Amino acid sequence: MRAGELREAFNSFWAERGHEVRASASLIPHEPSLLFTVAGMVPFMPYFLGEEVPPTRRMVTIQKCVRAGGKHNDLDDIGRTNRHFTFFEMMGNFSFGDYFKAEAIPWAWEFVTEVLGLERDKLWVTVHVSDDEAAEIWQTSVGVPPERIQRLDKDNWWAAGDVGPCGPCSEIFYDLGPELGDGGGPAHGGEDRFVEIWNLVFMQFAADGTGEMTPLEAPGIDTGAGLERILAVLQGVPAAWDIDLFAPLLAEAERICGKTYGTDPETDVSMRIFADHARTTAMLISDGVFPSNEDRGYVLRRIIRRAVRHAWVLGVTDVVMPRLVEIVVDVMGDHYTDLVKNRQFIADVVAREEERFRTTLAAGQKILDEATADLGPTDPDDESADSSNMVLDGEVAFLLHDTHGFPVEVTEEILTERGLSLDRNGFEAAMERQRERARAGRAGGPTFADERYREILAQFGPTDFVRDAPTVADARVLAVFDLPQDDDGPGGDLVEVFLDRTPFYAESGGQIGDIGTITGPDGSIEVLDCTYALADLHRHVGSVVGDGVEVGSLVSAEIDDGRRAAIRRNHTGTHVLHWALREVLGDHVKQAGSLVAPDRLRFDFSHYEGVSRDHLREIERVANAEIIANGRCRHYETSMSHAQAIGAIAFFGDKYGDVVRVLEAGEHSVELCGGTHVAALGDIGHLRIVSEASIGSNMRRIEAVTGLATVDRLADAEDTLDSLAEMLNAQPDELAAAVQRRLDETRELRRQVRDLQRSMAASRADELAAGADSGVVVADLGDLERDSLRDLAVSVRDRDGIRAVVLASAPAAGGVALVAAVDPDGSLSAGDLLRDAARTVGGGFGAKGDPPLVVAGGRNPDGIGDALAQARAAALGE
Repeated sequence: MRAGELREAFNSFWAERGHEVRASASLIPHEPSLLFTVAGMVPFMPYFLGEEVPPTRRMVTIQKCVRAGGKHNDLDDIGRTNRHFTFFEMMGNFSFGDYFKAEAIPWAWEFVTEVLGLERDKLWVTVHVSDDEAAEIWQTSVGVPPERIQRLDKDNWWAAGDVGPCGPCSEIFYDLGPELGDGGGPAHGGEDRFVEIWNLVFMQFAADGTGEMTPLEAPGIDTGAGLERILAVLQGVPAAWDIDLFAPLLAEAERICGKTYGTDPETDVSMRIFADHARTTAMLISDGVFPSNEDRGYVLRRIIRRAVRHAWVLGVTDVVMPRLVEIVVDVMGDHYTDLVKNRQFIADVVAREEERFRTTLAAGQKILDEATADLGPTDPDDESADSSNMVLDGEVAFLLHDTHGFPVEVTEEILTERGLSLDRNGFEAAMERQRERARAGRAGGPTFADERYREILAQFGPTDFVRDAPTVADARVLAVFDLPQDDDGPGGDLVEVFLDRTPFYAESGGQIGDIGTITGPDGSIEVLDCTYALADLHRHVGSVVGDGVEVGSLVSAEIDDGRRAAIRRNHTGTHVLHWALREVLGDHVKQAGSLVAPDRLRFDFSHYEGVSRDHLREIERVANAEIIANGRCRHYETSMSHAQAIGAIAFFGDKYGDVVRVLEAGEHSVELCGGTHVAALGDIGHLRIVSEASIGSNMRRIEAVTGLATVDRLADAEDTLDSLAEMLNAQPDELAAAVQRRLDETRELRRQVRDLQRSMAASRADELAAGADSGVVVADLGDLERDSLRDLAVSVRDRDGIRAVVLASAPAAGGVALVAAVDPDGSLSAGDLLRDAARTVGGGFGAKGDPPLVVAGGRNPDGIGDALAQARAAALGE
C-alpha cells in the first residue's frame, strides 16, 4: 500500500463510521505556546479544553506536523534513527464527548488488522498502569492475548498541561523482527524492533494543578497514527526512510552527492537529512513560514542551513535545496495541492537562502578549521591531561556568529562531529556584551524596522513590480507588521504589508504612491500609500478590514486604476512640459524637482527671471501642440551608456544603475524615468498652466493640470463667467466691455465723492480753525478716510493764525490715520509732533528731512486719545 492509498483508506474507514473528514490544518498553529502544529489534536485543542463547541462530535484528519523547535524538537535525531522526522503526517480520529474506549479500541484494531492486514501475532498493546478498563476491552472485546498487553506509566499518560484535560493512553506496536533488537515487547524490547503505529488518548479527566483530577462529563478520544511508520510496516522495508515518500528524495540525494545510499553510515545520515529537511522546508514555506532570525522562521532557516552544510561536508558545491524541494512537490503534490501552486515560489526562497548561506559557510568553515586545528581529544589514560583542549573558546564562536553570520548551532554541530564542545557560557557572555553595546548606540544606529526590511529583501529579493496591470491576482504576502496609529487616524488598524509581486507604484521620482486594496481569503487591506522601505522593496501601508491578510497567503492586489490613469497623464505631461520649457526659454532650463499627483503636476526648474505671460502662453501652446500630435510613448529598459548616447535627460530624484528606464514621450522628449506613463501623448488631454512663481534665487515653479482636471477647471471658469455676466446684466462675450463700463462708472463716482468730501472739509476747516488754542488745532475726526483727513489738515493750516494742525481718524478700512501740518515758516516740526503719537497708536512714519506735512499710520485705534494729547503737548511746548 502506497501513501495515497493509505490516506484514502484511513479517511474512508472513519467516514463510514460517522466521522467528518477534515483537511489538514496549517503548520502554523493558533496555539500561541507552540511554534508549529506538532500533533493531530493541536487544531482541536479548543474543543478538548472546552473553549469552543465543536461543529460535529466526530472528525478524522491527516494532519501535517513539524517537530523541530521548542519542547517538541526531534531535529538532532534526524537521520540517525528510523522513527524521527521533522515533518510527518499524523492520521487521527477524534471524538468530542461522543464514543469512548468501548468503540475506539475495537475500531482501531479493526483498521489495523482488517483494512491494513497486519498480522495479529506481530502486534503488541500497551495501556496505562491504572487503566484496567482499557486492558479489559483489549483482552475480552478484541481478543488480544494478555501476554501481549503491557502496562506503562508516564509513557502511557497524556496531559495538555498542569491544568486541563488529561488521561491515559493505549498504544499499538508492531514487531519488526529479532534482527532489529531484543524481544520482550515494547516495555522491554528494542526501540527499533517494536515500532509504535497507533496511539489512543482517552481524554477522561480534568487536572486542577494541585494533582487532583476530576472525571470529565463528556470524555473524548484523540488518536494519533504516524503515516510514515505505518507505511514502513506495510511496504515491508526496514526503515521509514525506504518508503515511497522518501525513496525519490534519496535517489535525488544520490545524484547530488554522487554516492550510493546504504554504503556508508555517515553519508546515509546526510542523505536522510536532505530528504527530511527538504520535505519540512517545502511544507513550511508553502504554509507561510519564511527563513528569518526569529521564532519559527529561525527554525526553518536552521533546517535549510543544516541540509546545506551536510551537502558541503560531502563536497557538493552546487545549490541543492531547490532540486530537492522540486522532488517533494512531485511526490506529495497530489495530496497537498498548495505545493504545486507554490512550486516556483518555494524553489526561489530556498535558492536565495542557500546561496546566502554557502557564502557564509565558506568563510566560517575556514575560521573554524583554523581555530580547532590545535584542539583534540586527550589521552583518556592520562589523568593530568587538560580537558580544556576539547573546548572551543566562546569568543571564537561569537566572532563567527556576529561578524560572519555563522550560526552558533552550526558551530556546535561541527564541534560535536569532531569530538569537541563549545564554551557556551563564554559565547553567551560575548553576546550579552554585544547587546549592551547595541542598546547604548541604538539612538544613532539602524532601527529595528530597517533590520526587518533588510531581512525581507535578503530573503525574497526585490519586489516584482507589475507595471502595466491594475491587478495582480496571485501575489503572496511575505510579511505584515503593525504600525502605531494616532487617535484621529483611519478606522482600521494600520499595518505595513510586503508582497512578492505588486501593481502598486512606490513613491519615487516625484510620482506619489498608488492606493487600492489587497484582498485575501478572510479580509483585506485598504492601501493608503505605497513607498520604498528599502531600494526595490515595496512597502504597502494600509488599514485592516475584517481579518486582514496573513503571511504566506495568496492575495489579490488591486490599485485604484482611475487614480493611476490621472497620475499617468500628469507624469507624462511633466515630461512634455519640461521639453516645452527648454524650447521656449532655452536649454539652460533644468528640472530641479517635481510632484506628480492625480489632481495636478508641479515642476521646479532653473531660470534666471520670472516667466512672462506671453512666454507662459507660448510654453502652453508648444506643449499642447506636441500632445495633439499624439506621438507614441515608448517606455523601456536599456543600458545607461545607450541612454546617454541617445541624449536621454536624467530626471531629478531618481537613482540610476547600469540598467535604466527610458521614456520617449512623442518625437522630442527623451528622459530617464521609472514612473508610469500613457501609451500616446494624446492620452494626456489638454495641459493647462495654473500658476508660475519664484521659489528661490534663479528657481521657478510651474503648476499645471491635465486631462479631466483641465476640463473641470474650464467648466469652473465658465461658471464664473456666466455668474459675472448675470450680475452685470450682459452676455458672456460682452463681459469685458460691461466690466469696463462699471470701472469707468466707479472711477467717476469716486471722483465725485472726493470733490464732495473736499467741499465738506473746506466748510469744516473754518469750524476747526475757530477752536484753535494758541494757533494749534488738535482733533479726532472719527472715521474720515486718510486722503480726506490729509486735505482737511492742509485746509485748516492755511487759515490765518494757525501754526500747527494734528488730526486723527480710524478709517472704516481699519487702522489709524494721523496727519500733522505746520506753518512752513514757523518754528514747529510736523515730524516732532507725530513721533511719540505714532508710537502710541502702534505705528510710525517714514518722512525724510523736515517736511511741513507728515502722514502716519497705526494699528491701535484705542490709543488715539493719548496720541493726540501727546501731539498737543509737543505743539504747545507743555
